[in-house]
Amino acid sequence: QVQLVESGGGLVQPGGSLRLSCAASGFTLDSYAIGWFRQAPGKEREGVSCISSSDGSTYYADSVKGRFAISRDNAKNTVYLQMNSLKAEDTAVYYCAAGSDYGCIHLGRTFFGAWGQGTQVTVSS
Repeated sequence: QVQLVESGGGLVQPGGSLRLSCAASGFTLDSYAIGWFRQAPGKEREGVSCISSSDGSTYYADSVKGRFAISRDNAKNTVYLQMNSLKAEDTAVYYCAAGSDYGCIHLGRTFFGAWGQGTQVTVSS
């Protein structure tokens, strides 16, 4: 059974850090591009970051460039999203999903499937 499970969310103060994990079962993560997406209340789900399957290239939304870093640990079959300098506007449910390298470049959610259940990130003082 193909499954992705996110973890690591929580409540953090502005300026703080969190590391999200996306663990895969039923397939090897490096066979697919893995993307992180987020959805805030009343807003559409948006792409945050992605790591390609072909060469490990990474992509980021402009809103998180320089603050977030995506990485992959093939031995643990897990992708991470390190989030630093968090802001209130980063508050959302964060999801990981598996998809194509084309979708990865464009952070296009329609190119991704096997969505995890999401993990809540709340940035508040």
